Amino acid sequence: MKQDTVTVSFDAAKLKAIKLYMDRKGVSLEQELAEQLNKLYEKYVPVNVRDYIEESEKCDSHSSLSQRETASSDKKKG
Repeated sequence: MKQDTVTVSFDAAKLKAIKLYMDRKGVSLEQELAEQLNKLYEKYVPVNVRDYIEESEKCDSHSSLSQRETASSDKKKG
């Protein structure tokens, strides 16, 4: 799955406090934000669109795997 980056402005003192207390609990800010983005995705993106994206990703990864296998077998022949 191709990843993208999200940039958000937030009060520096509040962010410092969040990081401090999350570190104390052994929690990753990035992981928590990713989980929240997934919740937003599930809340706002219709199921049929999510299904389409999931199927597209499966086809893309399957296609990439086939291309790598073909390239690997070509190297062995050559």
